[in-house]
Amino acid sequence: MILIFRKTKENEKNAYLYAVFCKIVDMINRRLLRIKILQILYAHFNADEPSILKSEKDLLFSIQKAYDLYYYIFLLIIAIRRYAETRIELARNKKLPTFEDLNPNTRFVENSVIRQIEKNQSFNHYLNETKMSWVNHPELIRSLYNKLVESSYYQKYMENSKNNYRKDRRLVVDFFSNELENFEMFYDILEEQSIFWNDDIDFVIVMVIKVIQNMRVSKLEFHPMYKSDEDQEFAIHLLRKIIINHNEYRQMIEDYVVNWDIERIALIDSLIIQLAINELTDFPFIPVKVTFDEYLELAKYYSTPKSSVFINGLLDKISADLTEQGKIVKTGKGLIDEL
Repeated sequence: MILIFRKTKENEKNAYLYAVFCKIVDMINRRLLRIKILQILYAHFNADEPSILKSEKDLLFSIQKAYDLYYYIFLLIIAIRRYAETRIELARNKKLPTFEDLNPNTRFVENSVIRQIEKNQSFNHYLNETKMSWVNHPELIRSLYNKLVESSYYQKYMENSKNNYRKDRRLVVDFFSNELENFEMFYDILEEQSIFWNDDIDFVIVMVIKVIQNMRVSKLEFHPMYKSDEDQEFAIHLLRKIIINHNEYRQMIEDYVVNWDIERIALIDSLIIQLAINELTDFPFIPVKVTFDEYLELAKYYSTPKSSVFINGLLDKISADLTEQGKIVKTGKGLIDEL
């Protein structure tokens, strides 16, 4: 059983995604992993017959699905370009074509950035392996095309007689930045295809935008699924440790909560605190400040407004004591926030 807890796309989500966008690219993968781990743990502890092996399998599958979505979002702009190209061909083949039909503005269909993505070998190899396509959703492609051509930035782009790679790139970034947000048809179609994508969509769009912003005429680099082998180990380690030591962590939390029954702490809050504690103690290269910031952001998005204040205060007490006991020892990059 997979339980997905999702807020509506309100101000809290926008603030959360803005925080994501402001992070350096290297941090994006780890943040997405933390989200995935939290989701799978929540499902695990709500399952009738929880299994650590099944939860590990679900975690890895969920990460893989997020990576599929990454390529699927890139494919969207290609599908729209192809739709525009089809419209031009149909107009040219009319029985009585107009001058405009025979002499169309092809600036968008010839967009060099979209073409660059479309011709990329690794991109096409991944699509061939996964068999992903937007062909079954013509109404979405048509609707997004119409939204695009009605936008002021598209019209300005098409009217510009001196186009170049930078302007081509700007158009694609503007499309992903403006046309997908709060477009319910788009979200509904993706969520129908995979429950694992419910909380991934906006996050992955940010990753796609970052890749496009970094594109050059001779450069297009897709992020690997894991930045390094350590990322997958990081995810599995956190998941296992929380499941195995769940009762121990709950007792630790209860010891620090004054006049408060542990059962009154929401499961999601408890899991966020447990993940933070494990990351503080078991990953010496991750700075304390990074761990605090990451899990407080998760709390702001997935829990109540008061939860982040409660979690922050509790983690302050716990981390101070664990540091004094020698259980939190940071080395290398983990010392950055202590300098």
